Amino acid sequence: MSPTWINPRNGFDGIWPAMLTPLDEHLRIDHTAYAAHALRLLEQGCGGVTAFGTTGEGPSFSLQERQEAVDQLIAAGVPAERIMVSTSCSALPETLALTRHAIDRGVHGCLMLPPFFFKGVSDQGVIDCYTQVMDALPAKGWRMYLYHIPQVVGVGLSQHVIRTLIDRYPELIVGIKDSSCERAHSVGLASAFMPGITVYVGNELDLPPLGQMGSTGAISGLANFLPRTVRRMVKSHSGPDIAQDVATVTRVLDMVRPYSLMPALKGIMSHLTQDPRWLRVRAPLVALSTAEHAALSKAWQGLGMDLSRA
Repeated sequence: MSPTWINPRNGFDGIWPAMLTPLDEHLRIDHTAYAAHALRLLEQGCGGVTAFGTTGEGPSFSLQERQEAVDQLIAAGVPAERIMVSTSCSALPETLALTRHAIDRGVHGCLMLPPFFFKGVSDQGVIDCYTQVMDALPAKGWRMYLYHIPQVVGVGLSQHVIRTLIDRYPELIVGIKDSSCERAHSVGLASAFMPGITVYVGNELDLPPLGQMGSTGAISGLANFLPRTVRRMVKSHSGPDIAQDVATVTRVLDMVRPYSLMPALKGIMSHLTQDPRWLRVRAPLVALSTAEHAALSKAWQGLGMDLSRA
């Protein structure tokens, strides 16, 4: 019998928060706070946690920093099989090294963007990038999730690319993370590729319709502090609380919209924990100013959030 965090198609099930990354005063990863956050999320019912995605500022950290952080999470008691690692880098040798490291540690799966420095690349170029990484790794025994977020990286994954890769690696590719924040695109992917593999959306407001189509989980930024809410939106997408949960998420998204997203999410974490480690970001992101953080904290308090249900 598969663990509860694995769905019948071998992808993940439930909420795997795209973890924010706490930094010390020297802007280094604070491993103690990072592991404590991961363990807290698992205790709150998350199926697993996701390290170094977009929300976690992944590309802002070096190969060695990311490898050490994964090792430190596991050493602190976070089960390796409940960790997803974004191994995306602009240089393929580093993507390969991170992916191999994650596989060797026994993590649940790896999340990979197309290399994102050059823009306007062809479908064949994107296919070649994935092929060169995946052909250098074991032919079975691990999982790859394709990551589509073109508004951030400037390189997307077409249905042709996805189909070609699935046909080439049917035992390895188990999911697509669509963070395009375009519901029609996500529905199109789900129609094209589910139930063979699972399409997971990054935009929390798209979770109920994708859940109705059979999506079983989400890698969510808001789940850093709203894990129960986000889980209900996937698992109880037509339940009695769905209207309230959608309204809550809409209010939070409206609240952070005037700010740069990752600093704002870290600002909420800092407010909730009263811990400055969550406020710090790596360049080129810019941390919230004192005035911005105060305004965001006041706005959060105005939501009147019941954190026992959030």
